[in-house]
Amino acid sequence: MIRVILTDIEGTTSSISFVHDVLFPYASEHLPMYIRDNYRIMPAVAEQLARVAEASGTDPKDIDGLIEVLQGWMSEDRKDGALKALQGMVWEQGYRSGELKGHLYRDAADYLQRWHDRGLRLFVYSSGSVKAQKLIFGHSNEGDFTGFFSGYFDTEVGGKKDAQSYHNILAELGVDAGTVLFLSDVEAELEAAEAAGLKTAWLVRDGELPETGRFVARDFAEVDALLRKR
Repeated sequence: MIRVILTDIEGTTSSISFVHDVLFPYASEHLPMYIRDNYRIMPAVAEQLARVAEASGTDPKDIDGLIEVLQGWMSEDRKDGALKALQGMVWEQGYRSGELKGHLYRDAADYLQRWHDRGLRLFVYSSGSVKAQKLIFGHSNEGDFTGFFSGYFDTEVGGKKDAQSYHNILAELGVDAGTVLFLSDVEAELEAAEAAGLKTAWLVRDGELPETGRFVARDFAEVDALLRKR
């Protein structure tokens, strides 16, 4: 029986266009000034810049050089923990000022609440930082959904296409793999989760449905129908 739902964000609970057309451009525009304004006064910013310097071989005192590295990483959508952390700080500023509002599909908002009310434990696993995850759910177009989640995972537990990452999540949750349903729009992530023993549902919100042996859903209502059968 499924007792835990682990969900991706981009393309699953939220539109890909929101992430790529709103969040990424906002970070690209505001990150340079945010770093220049805060690297001397915010230890968290300085800590992440030190990680960027180490990873890139850039002089840690060369702020302009570090910003250039970060802009390059954003252009290539690099899944780097320090970059994600800094993006999360910039997005927090945008959410709190009201410039940003997180996107949730109406069906996702509806069923996340229903599943929570039915006693299912809900968790997020996204390549975005935990801070960014909490912001998108805490300042969404459907309201504050952070209270429905029991926890959040980012790439600190490992890459989403690596089966070991899902073993790490299971170890932290302390549950059997067969009691967890992972939702994602990326087949390679589903394959990694299945290799770790998790159940999966492939969200394909647009376009033709793929020919596959795994469960495919257009929305969370169809996922719920699967849950009721198990």
